[in-house]
Parts: sequence; structure tokens; C-alpha cells
Amino acid sequence: MPHAPLIELQNVTLTRGGRTVLDNLSLAIAERRVGLIGTNGSGKSSLVRLFNGLLATEQGHVRVHGLDAATQAGELPRKVGFIFQNPDHQIIFPTVAEEIAFSLEQAGMARREAAKEALPALARFRRAHWAERPVHALSEGEKQFLCIIAVLVMKPAVLVLDEPFSSLDLPTRRRLEALIAGLDQQVILVAHELDAFHRYDRVIWLHEGRLRGDGAPDEVIAAYRAFAESLP
Repeated sequence: MPHAPLIELQNVTLTRGGRTVLDNLSLAIAERRVGLIGTNGSGKSSLVRLFNGLLATEQGHVRVHGLDAATQAGELPRKVGFIFQNPDHQIIFPTVAEEIAFSLEQAGMARREAAKEALPALARFRRAHWAERPVHALSEGEKQFLCIIAVLVMKPAVLVLDEPFSSLDLPTRRRLEALIAGLDQQVILVAHELDAFHRYDRVIWLHEGRLRGDGAPDEVIAAYRAFAESLP
């Protein structure tokens, strides 16, 4: 029996700067692990920004885990955790504990309770020793790890990661992949590193704002590689 879609787009069109970045796109996403691929400018980042209300459509409808993106946009950030490519665009506070406490406040905790719970939250991810560390002293990989922890303590239903590995060395990337693999949340991963989707349930290939491929990772990635190699 097929699963009901957790994320659904119906005839979605989005323009930015006078350019159509998503063109009458329809998708239903129910799988637990979904990859999103395509060349630069294909619409990947714009698509995932619809899921947590960072962008809004001109036409069509978006529903995310029971929420209508048009009428319930303010509720989407609690439902959809978002990890940006550059952690410096996401981190706000000077220390690790303060960053985690802020996320707990955003999830509904009182300020004093959030400050108290920051250390146990870090301990659940075996990072209690980071609590008083200045954020600027963390490596890029550690910053990205912190961003993921800060989102996960809010208990989102879905985690969206937009190019999270681009500035990481291979060992750090593997550690983050292992963390992501063990999560209970639905995960939507945008990445150029095609081997990242080895154990994913589905890969979606966008090209010029339209669906070019959709299905089993091996099949879609093989078609994408062939397309990329054919380009001049």
C-alpha cells in the first residue's frame, strides 16, 4: 500500500529576478531519504526553500507534513529544519551553549529552562564538552555539526540540507553522513557529491526548473552522469 505524501507540490511555478526557476512542477515525496541533484541554477535550492517558507510560490500549492505553505507559513520552521551550505549564515550566538539554548527557546521553552537544558541536549550528541567553546574557534565541520544539533533539538519532522558538505574534508563529511543516516526524521539532501545518495530511497533530478529524472538512485544518477558528460 503506497504511503501518503509527506511533501506535496502541485503545479508549482516560482520566479526570481524575472527568471522562472520552477516551472509547473508537481511532486509527491513520502520516502524517508530523498536526494536532490542538478546543475547549478537548476532550481534545487529554490525548491527546498519552499518547504520551510523561505520562499513562496506564484502559482500552485505546497503542503509539508500536513501544513499548507500558503496559509500556515509561520508554522513551517518548526516542522522543517533547514541546514544551509555555510554554517556562518545560520549561527547567531557566540558560544555553543547559547546557540543550542536559542533553538530550545524557538521550540517553546522558557529562556531559563532552555539555558539549563542546553548542556543535556549537547550531551545527547556526545558534545557536552563543546558547551562553553566560542563558535569562532570551531572548525567548519564542527560548525556544521552544531547547526544540525541546533535544528534537531527543535524536533522537526523533516530535515533539509542544502549542500552541507561543500567545504568539508572527507573524514568530516563521513562523520556527518553517519549522523544523518541515523536520524528518525525524513531527510531531503541537496548535494553535488553523488556518492552521498548510495543508500537513499529516491533521487530527484531537476533541470531548468523541471523534473528531468526521478526514481531509484542508481538509475537517476547514471542518467545524470551521462547528461553531464555530454555537455560541451
